[in-house]
Amino acid sequence: MSDLIAQLEQLQVEAQAALMAAQTTPETETWYTDFLGRKGRLTAMLRGLGQLSKEERPLVGKRANEIKEALEAALAARQEAIAADEMQRTLAAEGIDVTLPGRRPQVGKLHPTNQAMREMVEILKQMGFQVFDSPEVETDAYNFELLNFPPDHPAREMQDTFFTTTPDVILRTHTSPGQLHAMRQYAPEPIRVILPGKCYRNEDVTARSEMMFYQIEGLAIGRNITFSDLKGTLLNFANQMYGEGRKIRFRKSYFPFTEPSVEFDVDCILCGGAGCRICKHTGWLEILGAGMVHPIVLKNGGYDPAVFSGFAFGMGIERQAMLKRGVDDIRLFYSNDVRFLARV
Repeated sequence: MSDLIAQLEQLQVEAQAALMAAQTTPETETWYTDFLGRKGRLTAMLRGLGQLSKEERPLVGKRANEIKEALEAALAARQEAIAADEMQRTLAAEGIDVTLPGRRPQVGKLHPTNQAMREMVEILKQMGFQVFDSPEVETDAYNFELLNFPPDHPAREMQDTFFTTTPDVILRTHTSPGQLHAMRQYAPEPIRVILPGKCYRNEDVTARSEMMFYQIEGLAIGRNITFSDLKGTLLNFANQMYGEGRKIRFRKSYFPFTEPSVEFDVDCILCGGAGCRICKHTGWLEILGAGMVHPIVLKNGGYDPAVFSGFAFGMGIERQAMLKRGVDDIRLFYSNDVRFLARV
């Protein structure tokens, strides 16, 4: 018995020495095959247990298991040390200094359309307007008829419409239908609301226009509201949005839901008034349309036109963002180009 135990202990010494000489993970795997594998030296030695007496067999078996567990623990420790050493050599070969501070990860930010929308909403909220939410899917009545667009009205040609499979249900072409929702909710009380959101038109996508875009609609209704109130509101907005001293102008226009109607221009920030493709080489860029709410629309919203008056305006949010950030192509806002999104 003592001879077999001595052989086992001698094998342990040899195995530990061989394990410490291993320098790579494959070498430790070869070591395991040589000493602890199915055909390894320790396994072969344990086959001699059957020749021992019943008294000797448990004692030798216990010692053999202790040696096997010790060698397995030594193998795990050696492989862990080799892995750490290999990692250090790899990092050194790649020229990585693990003591240097890490690179700051890129973080996202608000989309430029959202940035412009929030800025515009804050300016208008300071003037007493409250945000009113309205649906993007509308009926023909709210999108057109109640806004003084009869079924055969030629102004409908200006707003190429996305229709749905449900009769008279469309994607709204402007945020103006929200005027009717707001009026019918609050009438006959005075209101002052803004309605930001998406609009949809079946248009050719160009540097100036998209088939999906954002607008902000403004509406104020009360007693004795005049065109001067509209002018003062828009002048205040332009001064806060683009800075004091910006050149502005009003041009007469036509919208079925306002009378009189105007378009509001600022001098083109992109070209400084010299003329470019965005301002169509006029030096001016239209930023919104506006006017006094038409009596028919007031009546459809639940207000008596003989008692109440009001003004409305609507503007594209991307157009404002283009002016503020010097962008000359509206298609960039939805191109998902991270270089552009990081710049503006």
